[in-house]
Amino acid sequence: MPENIVLMPLPRHAPELNSVENIWGCLRSNFLCHCIWDSYEAILDACCNAWNALIAKSEVIASISCFVPA
Repeated sequence: MPENIVLMPLPRHAPELNSVENIWGCLRSNFLCHCIWDSYEAILDACCNAWNALIAKSEVIASISCFVPA
C-alpha cells in the first residue's frame, strides 16, 4: 500500500460512505423483493438478471454513486 493512502474503516451501515450499500438496496427493493427461490442457482440467476437490469439504467447508477446525505 502506498504511504500516501490511508485506509479508514467504515461504520457497519453507512450508505453515504459506501455506494455498494445503495446498490444492494436498489437491487433488493426494485428487483429482488418478495421472492422465494427454489435453489442456489435460481438465486444466482435472479441476482444476475437484477444486476443486468440495473446497469442498463445509467441514470440510476449515476444517482446511486452521487448520493449526498442531507
